Amino acid sequence: MWKEFKKFAFKGNVLDMAVGVVIGGAFGKIVTSLVNDIIMPFFGFITAGMDFNKLKHILSPAKVVAGEIVKPEAAIMYGSFIQNVIDFLIIAFSIFVVVKIMNHKRDAQKKAQPAVPPAPTEAELLAEIRDLLQEKSKETSNK
Repeated sequence: MWKEFKKFAFKGNVLDMAVGVVIGGAFGKIVTSLVNDIIMPFFGFITAGMDFNKLKHILSPAKVVAGEIVKPEAAIMYGSFIQNVIDFLIIAFSIFVVVKIMNHKRDAQKKAQPAVPPAPTEAELLAEIRDLLQEKSKETSNK
């Protein structure tokens, strides 16, 4: 069982996938920081200081008795949703660009490689062997 696990875990595809997950996680943090720290403050500046993360629709307000919250506020946090949509769009666009570049490079490499003629079929090989044997038998009979 250990040998099977090692064979599975150390295959190239599994290791490539693991590296992709780690890099993807780090990339997600970078994009989240880009949205939260650069893009959303810019939108806040344009919209006169509005903080998108705090945008919400209150369904029922919090109930406070003697300074203590008895019932928490129920709200739809659509501002946070807007930020997550922007995160997603940036990540999706970035991945699209990377895949497009990689496909372009792959296509360029395919065009640059000379076309390899197809290997002869089994029937063609057998016919060639037959012809060579017939030639050889004619040479030996002529001697």
